[in-house]
Amino acid sequence: MTARYIAHLDMDAFYASVELLRYPQLKGRPVVVGGRRRAAQDDVATGDFASLRGYTGRGVVTTSTYEARALGVFSAMGLMKAAKLAPDAILLPADFDAYRRYSRMFKDAVRAITPQVEDRGIDEIYIDLTEAVIGSAADGAPDPWARARAVALDIQRAVREATGLSCSVGITPNKLLSKIASELNKPGGISVVRPDDLRSVIWPLAVRKINGIGPKANAKLERLGVRTIGELARQDPAWLIGHFGRSFGAWMHEAAHGRDERPVVTRSEPKSVSRETTFENDLHAVHDKARLSKIFTDLCVRVAGDLVRKGCAGRTIGLKIRFDNFHTVTRDLTLAVATQDAAVIRRAAGECLKRVPLDRRIRLLGVRVGGLTVALAME
Repeated sequence: MTARYIAHLDMDAFYASVELLRYPQLKGRPVVVGGRRRAAQDDVATGDFASLRGYTGRGVVTTSTYEARALGVFSAMGLMKAAKLAPDAILLPADFDAYRRYSRMFKDAVRAITPQVEDRGIDEIYIDLTEAVIGSAADGAPDPWARARAVALDIQRAVREATGLSCSVGITPNKLLSKIASELNKPGGISVVRPDDLRSVIWPLAVRKINGIGPKANAKLERLGVRTIGELARQDPAWLIGHFGRSFGAWMHEAAHGRDERPVVTRSEPKSVSRETTFENDLHAVHDKARLSKIFTDLCVRVAGDLVRKGCAGRTIGLKIRFDNFHTVTRDLTLAVATQDAAVIRRAAGECLKRVPLDRRIRLLGVRVGGLTVALAME
């Protein structure tokens, strides 16, 4: 089997790092990004930064700087809990337009070096370095893993020059191990894990480090006395299948032994495009009608913009509403002709809205366009 050299690139504290480019005076301080952009942003622009102290609301942490993480504040944590742990941390509202712009910039910088890139989200990608490593053999470096590290250094430099941001890279024979490796030497590090390093580098790690083993499976493994990847690898496959089912149990055995044949997929067609927003405070369908209408229209405009950028149009327009009791409803409407027009999407989503009884306050509102096709000549 031909050797593969697969990299996972993960931007370091991505959202927070983008904010620090805008506010360099905050470098070295605990900073939390979360909540919605609001009028107080004007105060941020003048340097009057709000802290977490006394925060009230349902916002969640989008990301945090490493200084804030040292205080126990991590992504997806409620901002009220974060305020108890780090009351003096600076709170900045999220700016997803800026994050998407920097995401495109760092990915373009990587593709300029090697086009074999799989997009895995706003702040991470997989890169197949195999051709680049084989192609650089003529440079005289006898060790292909050293050549892979050299390519990763070039990628890191290109990302920093293009964006001013740092990234961490893990290089292994496959995607599963590279995802783990990219976390080993953050921030700004390169971790190379060769096949012979599996027992010494990967097996001592906690089983939760394997992407795909979630909190429930991890808790069950701990109850069964399995805490490290090495301990998982030593379990009999039949024992794992007995406890976790045929498919998942067999996969866990393979993953613990570092086996993963998935290719780096350089292009995948999106199945749908969506935008949604969770309100800081629940909104009333009547009393807050004007505000809801504006937000609804803005979501449709943003979805339409995403479709245009992706070169797609869609026929199925969907609406998503979550009420104050956390009950979620969805409604869809299929058009005769695919569209990427914001006004058409707004009208169709409005028709979906008429089919929802608005007898409770609204916590979340979302718009989705599915059934995508390539927009060859949309006006």
